Amino acid sequence: MTANPVLLQKKYTRIIECFDEKEKLSLDDALCLFYHSKIYRLISEGVSDLHCMSDEYLAEELVDEYKEK
Repeated sequence: MTANPVLLQKKYTRIIECFDEKEKLSLDDALCLFYHSKIYRLISEGVSDLHCMSDEYLAEELVDEYKEK
């Protein structure tokens, strides 16, 4: 299933803001890390309906991916 592109853009914004708050990063850094992450790729490709997961959950997954690097 694929999501509406406009709704995805809004979701991306909320995930980036949540990630920024958790990691105390600048919005520019959070944006860059998000758009180069596995989570972004999977959501944008419609894998496993990840876009249906909560923003908090996806931000936490992004934090985990960020800490692995």
